[in-house]
Amino acid sequence: MAGEVRDKAVRLLVVEDDPRVGRGLTRNLELEGFSVAGVASGEEALVALAGPEPGYDLVVLDIMLPGIDGLEVCRRLREAGSVVPILFLTARGSDADRILGLRVGADDYLTKPFVFDELTLRIRGILRRSAWSRSPAETGPVIRIGASTVELTTMRASCPAGPMPLTEREVMLLRCFAENEGRVLSRGELLETVWGYSFDTATRTLDTFVHRLRKYFEEDPHRPRHFHTVRGVGYRFTHEPES
Repeated sequence: MAGEVRDKAVRLLVVEDDPRVGRGLTRNLELEGFSVAGVASGEEALVALAGPEPGYDLVVLDIMLPGIDGLEVCRRLREAGSVVPILFLTARGSDADRILGLRVGADDYLTKPFVFDELTLRIRGILRRSAWSRSPAETGPVIRIGASTVELTTMRASCPAGPMPLTEREVMLLRCFAENEGRVLSRGELLETVWGYSFDTATRTLDTFVHRLRKYFEEDPHRPRHFHTVRGVGYRFTHEPES
């Protein structure tokens, strides 16, 4: 909104195949002070985001694109080691669609039709929490999870199965767990700290991300010994496995 701190240095890539929607998004985001570039296909998005320094701070990505769809764009970027924050903005609004979007590596998911103020709040929230994730952690620059280690600055994990790139949101959740090791963290507390959601938000986002962390770091994800479910409350983390 007018009068707020402007985000002139923040570079956004909007991937939207509908020219009218793309122009509207670009114009309104620029009015908010962002620097915005737009492309209309998954292929163009992958070219724009190629390389270790793609030049964008966040991607607003549609799913239903011609050729390579948004889910595949996100999947390929994560497999290539890209950690650029991705916000899906799509008409596909079922719970299954949302969970799939998060599982392939998105940081947030907003459905159309949407309120523009909510979109800007989501973008600013992702960027603000990204800055927090890059600040010095109370645990130091490395988190240990059993035989695995996570380097917070590079957002890469070293696991018995080999090195693994992590998304910014995964690192933020890991950092929140590590800085509160042994303490039961409520769902609301985790959602507010990592995603900026209100305490009473009904969403499966947190469960999806914990599922991903278990898949990465647990010997048996179905019998977790690091990321513990506390029924009716939330989760508890221990870096050494519990029987």
